[in-house]
Amino acid sequence: MSLVRNVGTIGGLTAVSRIFGFARDMLISRALGAGLAADAWQLAFTLPNTFRRLFAEGAFSVAFVPMYTRRLHGAEGEEDVARRQEEADAFAGDVLSVFVWVLLGFSALCMIFMPGIVWLLAREYQEVPGKFELSVLLSRVTFPYLGLISLVAMLSGVLNARSKFAPGAFVPVFLNLVMIAGIIIGWVLRGEHGDDRIVAWALAISLALSGVVQLAYMAWASRRAGVRLKISAPKFTPEVKRLGMLILPATFGAGIYQVSQLVDTFFATSLPQGSLSLLKYADRLNQMPLGIFGIALGTAILPMLARHIQSDNKSEAQRLQSNAIEIAMLLCLPAAVALIVCAEAFTTGIFQGGKMRLEDTAIMGQIVVALVCGLPAYVLIKVFQPAFFSREDTRTPVFVAAGALAINIALNFYVVPRYGIVGLAAATAITATLNVATLYTILQLRGWYHFTAKLAGRIVRQLAATAIMGAVLYWLTPSLEPYWSGHAGERVFSLAALVVAGGVSFFGAAYLLGALDKDLIAQLRRKRPAAPVDLSE
Repeated sequence: MSLVRNVGTIGGLTAVSRIFGFARDMLISRALGAGLAADAWQLAFTLPNTFRRLFAEGAFSVAFVPMYTRRLHGAEGEEDVARRQEEADAFAGDVLSVFVWVLLGFSALCMIFMPGIVWLLAREYQEVPGKFELSVLLSRVTFPYLGLISLVAMLSGVLNARSKFAPGAFVPVFLNLVMIAGIIIGWVLRGEHGDDRIVAWALAISLALSGVVQLAYMAWASRRAGVRLKISAPKFTPEVKRLGMLILPATFGAGIYQVSQLVDTFFATSLPQGSLSLLKYADRLNQMPLGIFGIALGTAILPMLARHIQSDNKSEAQRLQSNAIEIAMLLCLPAAVALIVCAEAFTTGIFQGGKMRLEDTAIMGQIVVALVCGLPAYVLIKVFQPAFFSREDTRTPVFVAAGALAINIALNFYVVPRYGIVGLAAATAITATLNVATLYTILQLRGWYHFTAKLAGRIVRQLAATAIMGAVLYWLTPSLEPYWSGHAGERVFSLAALVVAGGVSFFGAAYLLGALDKDLIAQLRRKRPAAPVDLSE
């Protein structure tokens, strides 16, 4: 299956999840606004999810998937498929037998020392009566989600290596459905003028329950795909030890964005109450294209790159990276500019209402603009890192990430006191851009990937089409402004009009300017994979 079709599968199902995620956050913003309970909940939600992205979906996946893939596909010319699958599943079973105990131990320690963790990230919460205590309690309830979803990530990696991307892309839908149910239950129990902490507790419990539901679904999907994993007494086999050695540096290298999230959380909690909540709501808009395009590309490209590199097929590896970059820029450039031009429209139209005030969504819009300036960099990091991980080089991204994180912290100390939460978001975008520029430079110097004139020409045309779309949206937004904060129908109409106008103007201009590679796009429409498009000339 081609990269384009894999990305289409993952991105399409991720888009479904993101839609439910938007519905979830719309309900949370109306139920809690940007106050005490909202900030406590956001911190309790951030902790397990950051560790999930850092360890399970980041470091573990980028180290585990190439090793599992090599066992699954064996040496070139080897035809005993059943034996290869049995060996790959045996390796995964050994990893799982160790992984479960590591997760249990780590989660238990974090729950015990949760007051210290919350103090490190949000010591200023102690100045607001009840806020620190609520944050600790909610975080203890939500933290078991880390262990459950980490097992989900492992099963997803096994299926991805077998080119079965749909279950892993669809499973987050269960998270959002269970949490939406939790919000509704908490809303009902609280009543019209009740305590917001009731809703926060309902959210925390629903997050933990969603982990159980997701793990049950992935276990079923894995059995249905013929995966047979057995949990036994933990054994530190040479391969498990090798995986551990790869995970340690990858924990940092693959998770710079997540580490930055913890840094941002630390600085956001030092700002006026509600700042953390506004940052997280704004990041939901930033995460929409990042989750659909960036994560989909990174997930699809890693096992494919590992196969090409294993067979020493450098031309195919170059082609795959170039195609991934073209797809990434084709999708995220217009998304970034559209969010910059229409930030106020989206934050007001989606989040304003209930306990979320109009002045809060105005600040949120400014945060969105700052965040999405780094959107191309966030996505390209997901595209470039697999070039290292597929070669089992998890060390190089460590040093790149360490430098970027150090610059991010230094910038935050300068911009946060002067520009508040918006400056904090801008610092994240700046350091992500430095990160991706450094990764590309190293790939170029090592001869692992080079940017071609053909690809550069395509991106220039994409930029021109993006500029035309931006001008159309800039011209259109004033006439739709009265509808952004109207009733539900008016909001849907105004936001839909912006989305349609942006999509039509960009893809129309892209078609006329030649920014769309017709052969590459045609792969999305074919039932069988087409001949690969080569941008490596």
